[in-house]
Amino acid sequence: MSIRFIMLAASLVLAPAAVVGCGHDLPGPTGTSPGSVDGRTDRGVSELALAPSSLGWQQQGRALVAANNLSPLAAARVYAALSVAQYRAVMATDDPDRDGQLPANGLGIGGRSALEAHRGAVAGASAVVLSFFFPAAAGNLEQRVELEGAATPGGVHPQFTRGLATGRSAGDALVERTRNDRFTARWTGTVPAGAGMWMANGPPAGATFGGVVPYFLTSGDQFRPPPAPGFGSPAFLTDLDEIRTLASTRTPAQLASALYWNFPTGTFTPPGYWNLAAANYIEEYALDERAATHAFALMHAAMMDALIGCWDAKYYYWTMRPSQADPLIALTFGLPNHPSYPSGHSCASAAAAAVLSHLFPDRTTELDAWVTEAGLSRMYAGIHYRFDIAAGCDLGEAVARWAIALDQEPGLLAAVAR
Repeated sequence: MSIRFIMLAASLVLAPAAVVGCGHDLPGPTGTSPGSVDGRTDRGVSELALAPSSLGWQQQGRALVAANNLSPLAAARVYAALSVAQYRAVMATDDPDRDGQLPANGLGIGGRSALEAHRGAVAGASAVVLSFFFPAAAGNLEQRVELEGAATPGGVHPQFTRGLATGRSAGDALVERTRNDRFTARWTGTVPAGAGMWMANGPPAGATFGGVVPYFLTSGDQFRPPPAPGFGSPAFLTDLDEIRTLASTRTPAQLASALYWNFPTGTFTPPGYWNLAAANYIEEYALDERAATHAFALMHAAMMDALIGCWDAKYYYWTMRPSQADPLIALTFGLPNHPSYPSGHSCASAAAAAVLSHLFPDRTTELDAWVTEAGLSRMYAGIHYRFDIAAGCDLGEAVARWAIALDQEPGLLAAVAR
């Protein structure tokens, strides 16, 4: 599966960042994957109406996440803020007296005006949010905005300018929210000691992330899972023995899976994998800008909340990693510096896949297979127990169901504006 969308000249300013550490082309569990990372074919201006401009700006976000070596938690925060801002901006440009559905070619009475307003709205929101997170890129991002506005015959359309102002306002609102989301709160606690307790290697990673302001949840502990099997219990020893066996008999295919799904710092990270998967579906199903930005916003806000809930549980239970319980367990890469239970990768993957399955129900089998493979990959790597994966999937799915219900009842914007 591949994705093609508009890449205007301004986006090429940051093009080298798009491939930094991101050359993942291993097949997924069903023989396909969301695609090689950010390999794109440009479209001409004549095809402008055929692809939502949010796709290009999301690609820009993935490139900046990789180039700036963001952690998965920081990346999830970027993707959520960018996506919600884009959706707010597009929705704010929909006048009640204009049909928001474009003709097949994006033209016609009101069609071009609506298209240009949406393009401007996405550009304005995206530039503001991405400039906040990546201030060194602000000049290049504004250059991209200018070139997108001038990309249509006859120069900048007045509705693009109108949409741009609306988008900047939406971006400002998300930046203000992000400034106050407690992501930068300092941790002042201590790492507990005792049998079965996780042992830190330096300052714990994301120790306050469970207290970040969520988009949908009432609090980080809303879906906190029950405790993991007790240290030394039969259930614990069974799952520990499974990881010990996998580590000592790891096959080339299992090693490849562990490495493929890791998406470490310097890539677009695991949340970026699901961003790319969503982008591919959006193009394949020919969603318009409103539907595309809705899909990104719902998925990324749910994934952000799932990670908040996951990190709340990690630092509530402080469960040790398998290789801390048995130092002879060989790892495929460095041990993450946060507790084991539940698996953050599975929390994020299950939440993202549940939202995408809701939006694209005929892809459920494929999405479920990716979630399963992502979870198994962490066991193959030696860094998670099976009970970590199961709890992560349950938590991610619970958050996604909650987010979907709020999206269907008060609506996405009402839900995330609380």
